[in-house]
Amino acid sequence: MPEATFLRLFSALAWRVDRRQAAGALWPLGDEERAAGNLRSALWRLRRAGIDVLIADKWSLELHADAQVDLHAMLQWATRLIEGRLAADDLTIPPSAADALDLLPGFYDDWALIERERIRQRVLHALEALSERLAAAGRFADAIEAAMLAASAEPLRESAHRTLIKAHIAEGNVTEARRVYLAYQALVRRELGVLPSADFATALGSLLPRGNVAAGGWSAPVRQDAPVG
Repeated sequence: MPEATFLRLFSALAWRVDRRQAAGALWPLGDEERAAGNLRSALWRLRRAGIDVLIADKWSLELHADAQVDLHAMLQWATRLIEGRLAADDLTIPPSAADALDLLPGFYDDWALIERERIRQRVLHALEALSERLAAAGRFADAIEAAMLAASAEPLRESAHRTLIKAHIAEGNVTEARRVYLAYQALVRRELGVLPSADFATALGSLLPRGNVAAGGWSAPVRQDAPVG
């Protein structure tokens, strides 16, 4: 991929970066002088292409203040949900959520891997928080969709499946909740050789209508003393 594309990606993630940090992260092979030369070349290519998005001086690179980056808007949305500071239109899944969960596919540089995982975790937490708020507002279909997006992005993530099950139970669909739990139990048993945590089972039991617990409908899937293997 052209150097200018790397530079735009890095700057969009970091917003403001030290020049040496940018050069070293984007061109880790070779010495600092060569990396600095590559950075100067990339900046020249941007200017030549008429892409006026960066402010560069001797020490740093910075995106223009009026630059709009979808990723930044996504992270601001995620932060508001996680911290409970919702704006009027926050109770919806942003169109770029799925892309943010798989940021920079095919990039294996250290800086890309670290940023990808940091952003993925933040968006996953936001989707779980969104699902719980939507369920509390009675928007069960949207709550289930948000939780399913989180669970599909990380199939072994217990908190995502717990959130999905809570949304089903809030809507009164205990059978759907039980089906999700059994599928998750089978998955972690097959992939990891373990059962869902005892806290998971306990939380589900406290949410279920008393009749379902008395009928024993969940007694089999929530046992934690069953042998694994």
